[in-house]
Amino acid sequence: MRHPLRYTLRQLEYFVAAGETGSVKLASEAVNISQPAISSAIHHLENLFGVQLFLRHHAQGLSLTSAGERLLREARTLLDHAGELSTVAHELGDAVAGPLAVGCLLTLAPVLIPEVIAGFGGSHPQVRVRFAEDHHGALLESLRRGALDAALTYDLGIPEDTAFEALATLPPCALLPGGHRLAGQAQIELAALAGEPFVLLDLPSSREYFLGLFERDGLQPQIAARSPQPDVIRSLVAAGQGFGLVNVRPRNSASLNGRPLAYVPLAPGYRPMVLGVATARGLRKTRRLAAFEAWCRDTFPHPQA
Repeated sequence: MRHPLRYTLRQLEYFVAAGETGSVKLASEAVNISQPAISSAIHHLENLFGVQLFLRHHAQGLSLTSAGERLLREARTLLDHAGELSTVAHELGDAVAGPLAVGCLLTLAPVLIPEVIAGFGGSHPQVRVRFAEDHHGALLESLRRGALDAALTYDLGIPEDTAFEALATLPPCALLPGGHRLAGQAQIELAALAGEPFVLLDLPSSREYFLGLFERDGLQPQIAARSPQPDVIRSLVAAGQGFGLVNVRPRNSASLNGRPLAYVPLAPGYRPMVLGVATARGLRKTRRLAAFEAWCRDTFPHPQA
């Protein structure tokens, strides 16, 4: 005999929001509901299950008890299944709808994420795209764990359990201050810059790729500064602290500090980066994921993102 549920998915959603944010106030903002509604849902679940789910800290928010942590894990799973059930119902019809988790490489995010929101989001308004920005290795791990449906990243060290569809080839460019002696060249060899200070984009995989360009020519870079933030690299180069190497050329050639930059392609022969969409190999693709891949093919068939 089945017993009626005495809690709702909405109450579980409010509880999960409080557990993830550690605050009734932040939870109310996350799910766009009043703070009393969050508190009421928590009290209802605590009374229903006969356990304390949170420790209340005056002016310091909430922390989960051991019972609360276990219920949080189970509630997340139940909400995920409920969401998938709703998605399956949509997919029984012709609509492309439901959640889609897309990862994007940190260095590509400022260029690609707005394009995805405007382009794919505009043509598929019933798909709710959630973005995660991270470095290459973390994106691949998230695909493996099922935390992402797809990732826009480079063709570096793609494991056997990951499918990768190439979308665009991005050759390396030297990033120079606007007034640099080589700024007006059509292309240059890396050796022409080898004696100058180098500003390294210090991200996993990207770091090894750029240093590998020097190794190709038997050169040793004179690393003067490094940062994991592309905008910091551009600002340091624009300020005359050295030159950089990039594969993505933004339409705006100035750095955030307003100083001019020059992008000069390296001569042919240096390994390019290949932008593509990565997915877990063998994954049963939903209609929304297939639609996203098709949109990527139509949008990025060019040699430059």
